[in-house]
Amino acid sequence: MGRPASLRTRLVWGVALPLVLTWSVGTGVALWIASRYVHQAYDRALLDDAYAVAAQVESGPEGPQLALSQAEMAALLFDQTEQEFFVVRSLGGRFLAGHGSVPQAPLPALGHVFHDDSIHGRAVRMVSLRRKASDTFVVVMAQTIGGRRALLRELVLYSAAAQAVLLALLVVWLRSGIGRQLRPLARLEDAVDQRDADDLSPLPAPLAAAAPTRDIARLGHSINSLLARLRDSLAAQREFSGNVAHELRTPLAGIRAQAEYALSQDDPAQWRAQLQGILRSQARASHCVDQLLALARADEARAALQLKAVPLHDLAREVLLRWLPRADAAGADLGASGLDTPVWVRADALLLEGVLDNLIDNALRYATTGAAPRITLLLSAQGDAATLEVQDNGPGMPPDERTLALARGVQGADGCALGQGAGLGLAIVQRYAQLLDAHFELDATPGGGLAARFTLPLTQPAGAGAMS
Repeated sequence: MGRPASLRTRLVWGVALPLVLTWSVGTGVALWIASRYVHQAYDRALLDDAYAVAAQVESGPEGPQLALSQAEMAALLFDQTEQEFFVVRSLGGRFLAGHGSVPQAPLPALGHVFHDDSIHGRAVRMVSLRRKASDTFVVVMAQTIGGRRALLRELVLYSAAAQAVLLALLVVWLRSGIGRQLRPLARLEDAVDQRDADDLSPLPAPLAAAAPTRDIARLGHSINSLLARLRDSLAAQREFSGNVAHELRTPLAGIRAQAEYALSQDDPAQWRAQLQGILRSQARASHCVDQLLALARADEARAALQLKAVPLHDLAREVLLRWLPRADAAGADLGASGLDTPVWVRADALLLEGVLDNLIDNALRYATTGAAPRITLLLSAQGDAATLEVQDNGPGMPPDERTLALARGVQGADGCALGQGAGLGLAIVQRYAQLLDAHFELDATPGGGLAARFTLPLTQPAGAGAMS
């Protein structure tokens, strides 16, 4: 296969071909109209000559006769370009005057009749005239048609030639104009083609925004938007890699240290203690990996995220029931309030489930450090917003650490935690809040514990608008 045609060539042909077709049809129609009017003009002149001859026919003792001499008739019918013939015949077809070479013509009932014939091998246009005042003779006029044809040829030549020149000039102008309009597109192509693979910076403003047409400007904006998404995706991948390397360093180092210590001991009780420590470190590392993956998925979720009406009360009840066995195993009192009232929010069910899982998991990890741990899930709706809150009676968190708790990459003692009372789960919830256009904040409970409050807009259940 050959190389595909350029956009400029396709545009030129796409415009020029309809123009040529329109020009051809228009020229044909114009020449047909011109031919018709040319024939009408010549026929009218021929008919006038027939009337002039008929006016010179007088009735005599021997019947109708021509009043003018042959020389006078030649002067009357003189034409510089055409040759004219005439004949006067009786109604019965008897020759009375004129040129005997004029062939018989159709006899009109009254008025005139045009038709084509030939005389001495030359094509002629003929008209047969029968006047109202005459009931004894018919005048037939014949005229050669060379002048008509010459005039039509001149019309075709000058009209078609002039329009063809104009059409050629128009095609040249179109090609030049389209080339000028597409020049920014060529510059845009060169800028993208010459760019290094690692360069994801936006295109320069003259290329992206100052294009002569909205289409090229939108293309520049689309390319910049794609570069921004690629830049964010690569940044998320780099951050994920950095987080994995950073967050897993401590638990993996602890596992190695415990394994080396166990190998240096001969007491089976020490082996068992170190194996239990390794198991706990592995659980922390696995939990850390899960949270890091959740953060990475959250970074890439916005493009495919579709928000819809979600029954928050039902979702919270399902998540709570799923966490009850773990809370019982940890000796924690896990309760809820406000789940009996229907609360619908505009969100994503999977992200909301991730919010609840991380908040309850974080509370169980840090609220169970004291005596009689208690965790409460509160759901309420006020105005146009719903509030989902998880409270615990754990050690809480100082105000200056609450802002840091919503950031990533700050490592605590457990290898994947922030300070004394927060892990990566809170950073995940903060990211989910950004994706859902919600608000997330940390506060202290009256008893000194931590309250994680998640607020998002209310909506109507699916189908409620149609039913109302």
